[in-house]
Amino acid sequence: QVQLVESGGGLVQAGGSLRLSCAASGRTISRYAMGWFRQAPGKEREFESAISWSGGGIAYADSVKGRFTISRDNAKNTVDLQMNSLKPEDTAVYYCAAGRTPYYSGSYYDHEYDSWGQGTQGTVSS
Repeated sequence: QVQLVESGGGLVQAGGSLRLSCAASGRTISRYAMGWFRQAPGKEREFESAISWSGGGIAYADSVKGRFTISRDNAKNTVDLQMNSLKPEDTAVYYCAAGRTPYYSGSYYDHEYDSWGQGTQGTVSS
């Protein structure tokens, strides 16, 4: 398995931006889809975005479409999530995840990912 470490969380006002980064170590992520999920207090973890191993396929949850942008740099073994126009309801712990199957396009389902970071807190104040 790959080790994942998220960074970039913090406190921001509504309408502001955060850029989350996920650094992988232990193995290359270049052959694996990557995903971002989040878990708000009292709620289940939910899918936010995924990017295929090549970067050619990208998906977003409806709630963040048009505001969040996922990207990857396979040479640096990193995946980023640019979050703009943030809302208080975006407040959550954000998790990076690496896909289970190589050369897979990505998935909304967390069971398709077998490596998870410890999460980074993003808080949006109103």
